[in-house]
Amino acid sequence: MRVLRSHGTPTTSLHNISRATVITRIQYAAPAWSGMSSATDRARLNSLLRRGKRLGYCSNDVPTVAELFNSADDDFFYSVNTNSAHVLQPYFLDQTNIPYRLRTHPHNMTMINKTKFLNDSDFISRMVYKY
Repeated sequence: MRVLRSHGTPTTSLHNISRATVITRIQYAAPAWSGMSSATDRARLNSLLRRGKRLGYCSNDVPTVAELFNSADDDFFYSVNTNSAHVLQPYFLDQTNIPYRLRTHPHNMTMINKTKFLNDSDFISRMVYKY
């Protein structure tokens, strides 16, 4: 990026290049690995984005890493939930018929009991409990 800027690349092109390279790499397969990332990993990614903003490589409206992970999770969950032929669809349990409702959910899946092995690092349990 430094070489491109020194050769006179316009600022808007630098923003597009950083979005196409850096931000897409952060978002790549984020629903699968974001649950396993530690706070240190997220802090390092946030510092990378802040450095890109400070040096003028990224635009100032680039969201934080947590917002990038949340949007990637939401998009992927929506695509799995709406596509009945999706490969992850069998892992979502069907909603049981309970005569009372304490809170409505935007999905029709049964809540999975959280255990030591099923926690927020698992995509399905993380997204079912989120909504």
